[in-house]
Amino acid sequence: MNVQEEARRRWDSVAKPLHSLGLLEDLVVRIAGIQGTENVCIDHRCALVFCGDHGVVRQGVSQTDSSVTALVAKAIGEGTGNINLMAAEAHTDVLAVDMGMLKPVPGTVDRHAGRGTADMTEGPAMTRAQVEKAIRAGMEQMKELHEQGYQIAVIGEMGIGNTTAASAVSAVLLGMDPEEVTGRGAGLSDAGLKRKISAIRKAIQVNKPDAGDPVDVLAKVGGFELAGMAGAYLGGLKYHIPTIPDGMIPMASALIAARINPDVMQSILPGTVSKEPADRLIMQALDMEPVIHAQTALGEGTGGVLLLPLLDMALRVYNGPHTFSNLGMEAYTPQEGKA
Repeated sequence: MNVQEEARRRWDSVAKPLHSLGLLEDLVVRIAGIQGTENVCIDHRCALVFCGDHGVVRQGVSQTDSSVTALVAKAIGEGTGNINLMAAEAHTDVLAVDMGMLKPVPGTVDRHAGRGTADMTEGPAMTRAQVEKAIRAGMEQMKELHEQGYQIAVIGEMGIGNTTAASAVSAVLLGMDPEEVTGRGAGLSDAGLKRKISAIRKAIQVNKPDAGDPVDVLAKVGGFELAGMAGAYLGGLKYHIPTIPDGMIPMASALIAARINPDVMQSILPGTVSKEPADRLIMQALDMEPVIHAQTALGEGTGGVLLLPLLDMALRVYNGPHTFSNLGMEAYTPQEGKA
């Protein structure tokens, strides 16, 4: 019997209707498979916020300018950001990782592969070498988490203009028109949304990214933080750390990682689905069923940490004393097909 079968058998020993905690039971079983033990533990946890800037901001695709990336990253590094406040409630550490901000920001982990992308409407956002460096950096970050004993990681981001890059990546990899996958990000007006879609169309037309080559797609229309997150998922697979994507931008990176190595989906857990249209489309493409439908769009990893308290509650039941054996009653059995 493999580890996941052992975990499922433990769930079935709990005194309750079979599979009555639904998707939460499935996630615990999956975590058991990732960690290689039915004794699932996620007490040591971290939210990684990958940060980067985008040259396409010059096209009026965002409500604010790139200076906000540094301001928010600084707050996260100081422990006062939105993600820090929410993560504290979930007993989760937070690290801001500089993958490619325009300038260094105190309090962030420096793994930059460049200082802001080029304007993708005029040419490639990054070089292939930069993307490969950023992917390796994301994997190295997960290696460090593994060495420090972390057992689960939320994958988040911060970067003004990165919904534009993520929408462009999604359009290419899903083979869809930009209008179908592009949302309002941090609250664009109708005019702003039109500019954003137009910029994505132009970037795809100018760069002609190869949908069969996810690294090429990243280099031409992606971003440093998207590459870092793709590397983090690949690292999660390698180092047996389950990862929870937070919303559309981390999901676009999950799609990239899955195109690089389909096995990575073994270690990526579905958490929330945001109100960005590409999020649900990517989840469908990756056969993922979200647990939380809260229409979140804050970013920074905030949607991802929402899943952790739910997993904690599920694990209290999974590891608890309320079993058929302890109650002295006969266990429930599957009833499908019986009269």
